[in-house]
Amino acid sequence: MDVVEGRLFLEGRLQKACVGIEEGRIVKVKKVLRGEEHHDFGEMLVLPGAVDPHVHFRDPGQTHKEDFSSGSLSALFGGVTCVLDMPNTLPPVIDAQTLEEKRLVVAGRSWVDYGLFAGLAPRTKIESMSACHAFKVFLGSSTHSVLLQGDDELKRVMREVGATGKVVSVHAEEERLLRRMDEHSLRDHEESRPREAELEAIKRLLPFRGTTRINVCHISCLESLSLLRGSGMTFETTPHHMLLDSSMDLGAWGKVNPPLRRRADREALLAAFCRGEVTMLATDHAPHAPEEKERGFGEAPSGVPGVETGFSMMLALVKRGHLSLDVLLQAACAAPARTFGLNKGEIAVGREADLVVVDPREMRTVKGRELHSRCGWTPFEGREALFPRAVFVRGTLAMEEGSLVAERPGREVPHA
Repeated sequence: MDVVEGRLFLEGRLQKACVGIEEGRIVKVKKVLRGEEHHDFGEMLVLPGAVDPHVHFRDPGQTHKEDFSSGSLSALFGGVTCVLDMPNTLPPVIDAQTLEEKRLVVAGRSWVDYGLFAGLAPRTKIESMSACHAFKVFLGSSTHSVLLQGDDELKRVMREVGATGKVVSVHAEEERLLRRMDEHSLRDHEESRPREAELEAIKRLLPFRGTTRINVCHISCLESLSLLRGSGMTFETTPHHMLLDSSMDLGAWGKVNPPLRRRADREALLAAFCRGEVTMLATDHAPHAPEEKERGFGEAPSGVPGVETGFSMMLALVKRGHLSLDVLLQAACAAPARTFGLNKGEIAVGREADLVVVDPREMRTVKGRELHSRCGWTPFEGREALFPRAVFVRGTLAMEEGSLVAERPGREVPHA
């Protein structure tokens, strides 16, 4: 048995204790333990690893932006020990063959555990996609997305996915309400993808909530929160929708779908998150090469990187007293694990030993050139973050003091 000792987050509070680990799982949690290998982190915090339920690692097809190795390395250095990767790669993962091809491409290359989404297109045979971890629907167009617009097709896939018991995550923007217009600024982009498109898409999902496990991705405005509260559907918001807005001088570096909205939306989402009203934190990590973002605003692609900075910047909010640690760990760890059926997200006997060690005295400034994503930039340049000192993936010490100390421990998580 190996032992990790520090200030553990247990039963809603920090307390000095030890975690006993065997074969990648937590077998004991006690005040004092002895083991073959003892990692004593003193007064540092020992937290569950974050689960990011929404990343785009661009692999296969666009590996000049990111690949599974660089994306998962970025996750590791951000304290994210499991990711769920989206299907809008090239080719899109919308049938059994492309799903199996992607599984083979990424196998053995990840630094953290991962699951793969399958996309739902008009002719997707859902029964053939049992190897995916969850499904994704795009109701509005985004980067290399495959749309599912017709009511009959939406009813069919919701019924068939419901029968599988798997989650379907939805990019909730109604395509018919998106406006084709010349864009020169973040305000233009916001106008081209109005909040009404998000609200109508969520309303369109409400009739299916009793029979299908629906997760609404990256909500961007307060009205969405009002619609979703008490709906029985889970939902995500992102660090960029809580910390950035369309009034900021970001240019195309802040261009995302759904768009950054007004300061009032950003503040309302952050306040709701801090109150524990948002199910999950998800980064929607969507990197693009700098030269792509440096095109004219209208031609620049939508998406920002975030898997390395999201959890770490939210930890900085905890350090500054704006957010409770309990709320953050529920949204970033426990809730995504619970929603997607992962044996992770908590420090408890029987859970996989995904652990993140944080020294709360070590606030650092976010610098794009120091991050590990292939894209090499961040919209959060100059912000403060609490990056981890050490990360364990299923009990294997993978990173410590900024250095890699194990060889790619990540594996595909079991799927139902």
